Amino acid sequence: MSENLSERLTELEIRHAEQEKTIEELSGEIAEQWKLITALNKKLSALTDRFLELEEQTAPEITVTKPPHW
Repeated sequence: MSENLSERLTELEIRHAEQEKTIEELSGEIAEQWKLITALNKKLSALTDRFLELEEQTAPEITVTKPPHW
């Protein structure tokens, strides 16, 4: 019976070590993805600002005039 408990304990320790390794790998991946998302958000914001600037430059100036019947 003691041998069975020892084997079970060893198996649990192995699983725990594997899970710890997997958690560390996933944590690293999440950190890398977070950096990428932050960089993409900055680029999107810059592109949006640039687009709005270009849109303002190319949009025709609309003058407000009264219709002829006024």
